[in-house]
Amino acid sequence: MTATDPRPHTTTRRFPTGFLWGAATAAYQIEGAAAEDGRTPSIWDTFSRTPGKVFEGHTGDVAVDHYHRFRDDVRMMADLGLSAYRFSVAWPRVQPTGRGPAVQKGLDFYRRLVDELLGAGIEPVVTLYHWDLPQELEAAGGWPERSTAERFGAYAALVGEALGDRVTRWTTLNEPWCTAFLGYGSGVHAPGRTDPVAALRAAHHLNLAHGLAAQALHSARPGRARLSISLNLHEIRPLTSSAEDREAARRIDAVGNRIFLGPLLDGAYPDDLLADTASLTDWRFVRDGDTATIRQPLDSLGINYYTPTVVSAVAEGADRPQDDGHGASDHSPWPGGEDIAFHRAPGERTAMGWAVDPNGLYDLLTRVSARYPGLPLLITENGAAFEDEIGADGTVHDPDRIAYVHGHLAATHRAIADGADVRGYFLWSLMDNFEWAYGYAKRFGAVHVDYESLARTPKSSARWYARVARSNALVDPAEG
Repeated sequence: MTATDPRPHTTTRRFPTGFLWGAATAAYQIEGAAAEDGRTPSIWDTFSRTPGKVFEGHTGDVAVDHYHRFRDDVRMMADLGLSAYRFSVAWPRVQPTGRGPAVQKGLDFYRRLVDELLGAGIEPVVTLYHWDLPQELEAAGGWPERSTAERFGAYAALVGEALGDRVTRWTTLNEPWCTAFLGYGSGVHAPGRTDPVAALRAAHHLNLAHGLAAQALHSARPGRARLSISLNLHEIRPLTSSAEDREAARRIDAVGNRIFLGPLLDGAYPDDLLADTASLTDWRFVRDGDTATIRQPLDSLGINYYTPTVVSAVAEGADRPQDDGHGASDHSPWPGGEDIAFHRAPGERTAMGWAVDPNGLYDLLTRVSARYPGLPLLITENGAAFEDEIGADGTVHDPDRIAYVHGHLAATHRAIADGADVRGYFLWSLMDNFEWAYGYAKRFGAVHVDYESLARTPKSSARWYARVARSNALVDPAEG
């Protein structure tokens, strides 16, 4: 169902008992303390210091200083009624070179954070990798090299041993598509490389890293670790119903979605993906046994969704529209799809220029649920950036964000009613932070952060979301 839902809406729509209401963050975006307690540079420390890569030269050196303010931040989460908090562990804080023993001071930070969360009645959901590869591993070749996946498995074992007595919910990787194709394909993310073959190699080794980490966590905490991976699955739509545009959508689906879903859940890379990219690589880097390692049992699949992707074929000699929503670059993040055009979806837009389309989330949830029945789903990121300012009365009113989240939660509720097994929703993001190549220019948070004083001010959306979380029901925005 993609048209306006004809079913009557009540003011309050309840979610299933036990539904997780959370918010999500990432270590490099919020922690700061970039050189404290043994932490060494990640690829994002290096990338943000490369002229022209990040808006106005912003870095995550301080970010929002969560490393020193985490106790206050956890109290804020409790005030917002969150039942879960998804955060990432900084690999270079725990294992600075990506090899060898863990730095206990780094692990101690996460032990304290987890204890604080549990004491506040908030379930910790740990992401092992949210893009901050130790720079030393990148210097050795990074994700295009098999050894990085092997190093990640060893790192997962260290974190699992340290936190596994407190943490049961684990996410191995966040958005490996971005790591591979924005980091090594288009170069708009760290490490800023522009090699389509390296991007495809990185995608495979990220998949392998997931499998090795899953094995390590199960070994470290047998019977206790509940595993997931968060994929930014693309809701891909052909611009028209023509055979050429539908073929363009198929190709982007292959390199955007099924390059991960195939080995993770089906145990093989799709044949059409291999054919589409045959002019670039023979995929010899996939070794015997790799797909069996990758296809580990998942307790849930994390889905990150913000906006749909609209594509078309390009007529010979025509200009190629390029608006794939992933930043300007002369290099495509879509290996094998360089002749495909990307278009702006219709409708209202966020500060990122992304179309607001809750139906895309409904379509995505119901399609994945139908394709993989019995696999629980978690919405591990959903949210929007808008131009937020503190008013004269000291408050931040963000009705556009409330409307965005309300619409997407309504779509989630509708998907659940139509059979999708969705177990939780994590708002992106808990608070304003370092937004990757956009620096501090885009605000996704439910909590406003003054980047000078680092004062936190919950926005109207935070208060509204708190009411939703506490009532386990979708309330009308006017009732927030």
